[in-house]
Amino acid sequence: MVATALGEAARAAVGSACEVREATGDDAVDGTPAGLVARPADTSEVAEVMRASAAHGLSVVSRGAGTKLAWCPPPESADLVLDLTAMDRVLDHQAGDLIVEAEAGTPLAAVRSVVGEQGQRLVVDETTPGATVGGSLAAHASGPERMLAGTARDLLIGMTVVRADGVVARSGGRVVKNVAGYDLGKLLVGSFGTLGVITRATFRLHPAAETERWVSVPVADADAVHRLTHAVVHAQVVPAAVEVDLGGPARDAASGSFTVQLGGRATGVTRRADAVAHLLGGGAEVAQNAPDGWGRYPWAPDEVGLKLTCVLSGLRDVVAAAAGAGARVRGSAGSGVLYAALPVTAAGGVVAAVDRLRATCVARGGSAVVLQAPPDVERSCDPWGPVPALDLMRRVKERFDPDRRMAPGRFVGGI
Repeated sequence: MVATALGEAARAAVGSACEVREATGDDAVDGTPAGLVARPADTSEVAEVMRASAAHGLSVVSRGAGTKLAWCPPPESADLVLDLTAMDRVLDHQAGDLIVEAEAGTPLAAVRSVVGEQGQRLVVDETTPGATVGGSLAAHASGPERMLAGTARDLLIGMTVVRADGVVARSGGRVVKNVAGYDLGKLLVGSFGTLGVITRATFRLHPAAETERWVSVPVADADAVHRLTHAVVHAQVVPAAVEVDLGGPARDAASGSFTVQLGGRATGVTRRADAVAHLLGGGAEVAQNAPDGWGRYPWAPDEVGLKLTCVLSGLRDVVAAAAGAGARVRGSAGSGVLYAALPVTAAGGVVAAVDRLRATCVARGGSAVVLQAPPDVERSCDPWGPVPALDLMRRVKERFDPDRRMAPGRFVGGI
């Protein structure tokens, strides 16, 4: 067992802080075997575990629901998996101040349910069923409503983090106007657990919409997606989301859809929905519920999953390049953040397709990141592509985790 190789002293030190057990095959992190699994109940226990881990030189990978553990490269080692599922409480909801604080292991759905009782909402989409607060922040996941309120990084106003050495750090505060200088919390968003362990987060909320409508029309190609997107975002209809779902080898070329989400007061939404239907033209339909697959990533477990970004003027070229590669594209056409599912034929063919897509995205002011892939493709493919300021990012890693124990190798440049 990997845990035996770590030594009884290390196991005892971690076990003195919280519940700990030897890892099984199910605890492997994207194929990397784990040694121990610790399940702390609060921030203080996380700090104790991290101090014990530092004393014994253990590498640490944080895990919530595990919905995104297969994203990006696997860690080089995982001596200790830090299971945060016991930290699943909504700690505070100040409805009058439009804020909520929750622990990292809390499912997003639970947070949305709690604040929804007061007619409010956390505008962070649950893009994978069961996704937690901490995992969504660590992976910087986003869905359709990023167009309305931005991403989780934009809504974050405070965070509690445990550093690699076990020191507890806090940034931000409990009010929207609080400015804490160097924003530690937003630095950790999207770092895939390589800088510290997120244990708590405080978010800004929005009032819940009285009524919502989804206006959809069939689309067949990138030209239609580009034209309709620009028509909607430049009209006075205030969309909450502008989404496309197009292509893929198993789909009819004309079976794609373009959907606009609207929310607000009932009378205003009805008028805006009629205006959007007129903009989209013949075949547009207004529905009271989101279409199938809304806010979900388009790939299956055995496919390559990509995040494609671009400036809005480059939307046509990026969608056309993805369709030309045989990919299914789904995502926020209105904000230039798309997700693509690329079927796997041979690793070499996938790598070439990724390179072509990346070149198109970079030329249009964006990027192409491989979020998930089968092991042979993962080994052959550069998941990140060109990364500006990589030297600065390495220096940040050295300051936060000088011994390189936090999810080593999972982030850009092997950080």
